[in-house]
Amino acid sequence: MSALPPRSAEADAPTVVTLGESMALVTPTTRQPLRTAEHFTVGIGGAESTVALYLTGLGHRAAWVSAIGADPLGARLVDEVSRHGVDVRWVAVDPAAPTGVYFKDPGPDGTTVHYYRAGSAASRMGPEVLDRVDLRGVRVLHLTGITSALSGSCARLTDAAIAAARDAGALVSFDVNHRAGLWSHAEAAPELARLSSAADLVFVGRDEAEGLWGESDAIRLYARLGLRGTLVVKDGALGATEFDGATATFEPAVPVQVVEPVGAGDAFAAGYLSAMLGGQDVVDRLGFGHRTAARALASTQDFVPA
Repeated sequence: MSALPPRSAEADAPTVVTLGESMALVTPTTRQPLRTAEHFTVGIGGAESTVALYLTGLGHRAAWVSAIGADPLGARLVDEVSRHGVDVRWVAVDPAAPTGVYFKDPGPDGTTVHYYRAGSAASRMGPEVLDRVDLRGVRVLHLTGITSALSGSCARLTDAAIAAARDAGALVSFDVNHRAGLWSHAEAAPELARLSSAADLVFVGRDEAEGLWGESDAIRLYARLGLRGTLVVKDGALGATEFDGATATFEPAVPVQVVEPVGAGDAFAAGYLSAMLGGQDVVDRLGFGHRTAARALASTQDFVPA
């Protein structure tokens, strides 16, 4: 495991900063398909804000960097994230673009997700976002592969954020989080491999790794991607493996009655990061990741407060 930077000497610095798009999440209140459901809830949907929400709930200082539209859904989203204690000082309002929205469509064979995010405020972000962000004293910057897929400017922002984290002495955490609706496997594979190799800590699902690179074994994948720090391969209900370049450790998942898997990967990452920040060993890091993911698996919401 790559060494964490020391605790912040900056009194106001968050411990973890996440960067990426979040959207208004519309979900039927019961497990009915969108076509027939009559009642819905409006919540928060977005990998990076979800990680920040879980980390804040686990007692860490977390900030989320993004952009929203000058609309009620954007204001509602920021109000909700802030209400749970996440630092939103670096969320900008773009008056020329909307807040993204996505819908969950439950069905007998699982949940389908429908995104309406093209041209969103967050997709217009670029490296200039970092002009308003202070990473001094931050211990972890958490990114996902979703951001690079949103637009060319967002891809440049991801690279710039990694460089800024390096300059600030922060550890870079990267969740591959491939979204086939944003880019194909062929388009995504080389870029996600490059971003993974630039990170200190990489999370990837076993199925993602197989689809992108034709490899799911943690040790072989580590070598194939030319990784520099720690790799965590998540294998659904079976468990997860951490490989640090020398030692592979597998920890089985905890049993849970799955309601919906959407959001569980972000919850796992938050639980793992929380244990890592607390100085826990590999078994506890993986185990706490599983226990945090179980909260999301037992709900239709991406974020489930304790």
